Amino acid sequence: MFLTKKHLSRRTVLRGMGASIALPLLDAMIPAGTALANTAARPAPRLGFIYFPHGAVMDRWTPKGTGTDFELPQILKPLEPYRSHLTVVSGLRNKGAESPDPHGIIAGTWLSCVSPRDREGDRGVTVDQLAARQIGQDTPLPSLEISGESGVATCSGVDGCGFGNSISFRTPRQSLPMENNPRKVFYQIFGQGDTPEERAAILHETGSILDYVLDRAASLKKRLGPADRARMDEYLDSVREVERRIEKLAASGTSDVDVTAPMGVPDQFDEQLNVMFEMIALAWQTNMTRIASFMMAREVSMRTYNNIGVPDAFHPLSHHQDDPAKLDRLSRIQTYHTQVFSRFVKRLAEMPDGDGSMLDHSIILFGSNMSNSDLHNNDPLPSAILGRGYGRIKGNQHLHYPQDTPLANLMVTLLDRAGVTVESFADATGPFAEV
Repeated sequence: MFLTKKHLSRRTVLRGMGASIALPLLDAMIPAGTALANTAARPAPRLGFIYFPHGAVMDRWTPKGTGTDFELPQILKPLEPYRSHLTVVSGLRNKGAESPDPHGIIAGTWLSCVSPRDREGDRGVTVDQLAARQIGQDTPLPSLEISGESGVATCSGVDGCGFGNSISFRTPRQSLPMENNPRKVFYQIFGQGDTPEERAAILHETGSILDYVLDRAASLKKRLGPADRARMDEYLDSVREVERRIEKLAASGTSDVDVTAPMGVPDQFDEQLNVMFEMIALAWQTNMTRIASFMMAREVSMRTYNNIGVPDAFHPLSHHQDDPAKLDRLSRIQTYHTQVFSRFVKRLAEMPDGDGSMLDHSIILFGSNMSNSDLHNNDPLPSAILGRGYGRIKGNQHLHYPQDTPLANLMVTLLDRAGVTVESFADATGPFAEV
């Protein structure tokens, strides 16, 4: 740490040969002797919205017990190590998602809680984009939207096609594309170019962008203390590892394939999810964005999960008809999704961020807009919050609200804890004081 009042700008980047890489929060970015909370370097809340399709087997999702005395069931068990940062919220209903064409609108109404037929003004803008308007405008990317799968969800047009393909809506009817190509996401975060032609050229580079900034990195490290040098080395190693994994995915030639038949490379899907989560972590670490939305898999997914011993296609299996064997296999898939998510949570818990960890400074909603997938119902929904939001989220709780409590109340709560104000939102009656 510097011993003078001179310090690096939080916006310091490494530049070279047309490429640039933002840096994580370093001690050298904080004036000596100044509390982090009283500086411009104080990290803003990170907001994450992590969506999984086809609901949850609710008796294997819902904890036994409430308050702080609760037991995590099968699907949530992988999050046990992060219990102090976990808040499970039960009993919520999303009336705006109820439709005779469920898969056509289920994704697009999760973060808005408004039916496509009832959208006007700002009704229908999703919470991630409401947050982007207020806390996302002073970062290079106001928000980041990604997915684990490509493809288009089917819909009959009863309520409006297109609402099954994205969880983020900038306006009531303008959805944001969910990018599933890891290379494109990587260069969206790290790549530079003033024109479409320059950006296209960068996308086709076979070398590492780190190679273009190593001289600048070496020069900067001479000005840093031991702790900052170690932190910077760890960060650059993480970027290099992501590049390596993207190259491996690109070499397989399947990361962009849009198919409706069952996928045959489940191990690669595991890597796809891991690398996408890692890019959210790096984007947050470098303050490139504060808001990220991630569809782990798409609605009506026909992916198989042979890597965990489930050869069934995901969507047909979700119509389990209460068959015990099918419920077991479906629960295995849902538990697997939580396991992958828990690796991301672990990454954040181990990532220093000022006077805490990135998990301490994040607010992440992990959930689905469907309950029982065989019934296509939206009540009660599976919802879990990870992170403490600078102490604004209590953590280590299972809160069970009365049946028919609006999901919109949870969305308003998350905005409130992130410092985002809204006059009204869908059918919300107010934030949850208990969270």
